Amino acid sequence: MNPTNRAVALVGGLVLAISLAGCGTAAEDPGSSTGDPVSSAPSTAPATQPTEDSSSSASVEHNDADVTFAQMMTVHHEGALEMAKLAAQRADSGNVKDLAAKIEAAQLPEIELMERWLTVWEEPLEPEGHAGMDHGGMDMNGMSQEEVMAELEQKTGPDFDTQFLTAMIAHHEGAVVMSEEELTDGLNPEALDLAQAIIDAQQSEIQEMQQLLETQ
Repeated sequence: MNPTNRAVALVGGLVLAISLAGCGTAAEDPGSSTGDPVSSAPSTAPATQPTEDSSSSASVEHNDADVTFAQMMTVHHEGALEMAKLAAQRADSGNVKDLAAKIEAAQLPEIELMERWLTVWEEPLEPEGHAGMDHGGMDMNGMSQEEVMAELEQKTGPDFDTQFLTAMIAHHEGAVVMSEEELTDGLNPEALDLAQAIIDAQQSEIQEMQQLLETQ
C-alpha cells in the first residue's frame, strides 16, 4: 500500500474508533436516558431539614414563666427526692417504700430534663436568691422542707409512714399548683407538656397516698 492510501486508512480507523467510543459511553450511562430516582438525594433532603429546624426553634422558644417553672420545679423535685430517699430507709410499709421509689424514678429524669432546657435557654439553673429559700418556695401544711425533714428524722415505723404520706401529699399539691401556673402563663411547648404530665402523675399519686393513709 502506498503512503497516501495508508494515511487514508489510518484516518478512517480513528474516526470509526471515536464513534464507537461515543456510543459505548452513552450506553453505559442509564441516567442519561431513564434517570435514576434512587440517586436523586436532593428530593428528600429538603423535606427533613425544616422539621429539624422547627424542633430546634421550639426548644429555645421560652418566656419568663417557663424559666420560673423549670427553676422552681427543679428545686421542688429535689425536695421530694430528699424525702423519698429517707423513706427508702425508714418506711415501715412496703407500699410506702414502693411509692418513694416510684417518685424518685419519675422526678430525677425530670430534674435533668429541666436543667437541660435552662442550659439551652442560657438561663441560670437556680432561681435568684435560691440559697436562702425553701425548696420551691412551697410549704407542707405550714412546714418548710427543712422542718419536714427534721420531723421525719425523728419518726420510725408506722408513724414515719403517716408523716411521710401527709407531707408528700401537700408537696405534690404544691407541684400541681406550679404546673397549672405554667399551663396558664408558659410558652415553651415542651415545658407545657411536662407541666401537664406532672399534674396527671401527681394527682394520681395523691389519690394513692390518700388510700395508703386510710390503711394506716
